[in-house]
Parts: sequence; structure tokens; C-alpha cells
Amino acid sequence: MASRDPARAREILAPYPDARVLESYESLLADPRVEAVYNPLPNSLHREWTLRALEAGKHVLCEKPIGLNAGEAEEMAAAASDAGKHLMEAFMYRFHPAMRELVASSRGAIHVEASFGFQVREASDIRVQQALGGGALLDVGCYTVSFVRWILGEPEYVGARSTIRNGVDVTTSALLGFAGGATASAWCSLESAEIQEVTVITPESVQRRTTAFTSRKDPDDPYQLMVESFGDSVIHDRPVAIPLSESIANMRVLDRIAEASR
Repeated sequence: MASRDPARAREILAPYPDARVLESYESLLADPRVEAVYNPLPNSLHREWTLRALEAGKHVLCEKPIGLNAGEAEEMAAAASDAGKHLMEAFMYRFHPAMRELVASSRGAIHVEASFGFQVREASDIRVQQALGGGALLDVGCYTVSFVRWILGEPEYVGARSTIRNGVDVTTSALLGFAGGATASAWCSLESAEIQEVTVITPESVQRRTTAFTSRKDPDDPYQLMVESFGDSVIHDRPVAIPLSESIANMRVLDRIAEASR
């Protein structure tokens, strides 16, 4: 593990005596024993440190959103291709068995709703810092857009409204229209009561799931499933479960929502 604060890193890793703490990100990338890295840095640093890791010959699991916009995602995908290394966006919810079952049973959906909100209480929180790529859309809206696209594909129409404070959106609501008439709403907030919910309406049924994206009490750990999947891709040189084309497409819709909200 590399950290700007090695003492804090050692404290976090105290239960794991075999874990190593490196003094800087640069020292981690220079270590030949490190084959793959997880990039959990603020959104504004995903591009820089993913590119640096790829250049250093490391595979990268990059926290969502993969970048600040589709252009960054495309640049990162090209760098991974040039380096011959695996790069995957860390959308852990896509590995949850219940979510996969819900999506598999949603063929023919005519409307999808996805909401993810909670309250950020500290002004110093990185999620509300404009310089660090904060805002509801990039922090949790990326989940809601990913989910509706997983079921309905790419939207033809995008409309959106945002509440902006201190340069970042604290709530964004988007309405998406799809070929064939299907619709979706994707709502996200950093100023709301906690909610994680998806609803899928088909001609035959209405399916709803709460705690859709993250859960502390779920017996199926999507984070573990995601890391195991990525590790399998690295070890056996297999395509990653979430291709970069998917990550780029999701960022393009997020870009369209941000533009529509302006």
C-alpha cells in the first residue's frame, strides 16, 4: 500500500502483518514486485495516476468514475492498449448476483428508475470539492446511469436539471429516452436522506430493489467478487468483465447529462 501518510497507512494495515507500506505512489510504481494497482484516489487524479501506472507496466483497477469525462476515459483506454495491460473501472455493483439476476429478468423493460443519494455533512469532504472532481453526478450518478444503460442501452434523448453549490452539483436529476419508446430516470444527490433504489417496469411486472449499489450487511460481497474477477483477468490474461468501451459509453452519457443540466 502506498499513501501520502505512511503512519496512517500502517495503522490501517495493522491487522495484516504481511502487508507492506510504501512511502509514496512513485515508489509503489517503481516496485517490480507490484503487478497490479488499485487507484482509489479522488476523481481528478484517476487519469494521471492510472496513466502513470500503465506506463510503469502495471495493470490497473481504477475506482469509478474512470475519469472526469469521456475524453479522459478514451485516453486511458488507449494507454492501456499501448501498454498491453488490463484496465478496468471498479463498478463493484455489477458483480452482485442479485443485480445480475435483476438485469437478466428485465428484458423488454419500458421504464427504469435508479436513485442514489445521501448527505455529505462536511464542507471539506472530497466529494464536494470542485478541484477534486466532486459532485453528485460523478460520485453516485455514475451508478444510476450505468444501471439504466445496462438494461436499456444508449439513450437517444437526455434532459437534466442540477442544483449547484460551490461549483459542484449536489443534486442532479436526468430523464433519458431510448429507441422504441422506453424511458429512464437517473437521480443522484449529496444532500438527501440516504436512498439506494432501483425500479424496473416491464409489461408483465414491476421489480424493485433497495440497497442496490452498496450494502454493509450483504452476504455477497461485490467488492471481493470484483477484485477476484479482475485478478483472474490479470493472471490468465483474459478480457476484463467491464470492458473499457462500456466505461467510455457511460462517461459519454454523464457528459451529456452535465451539459443538459447547464
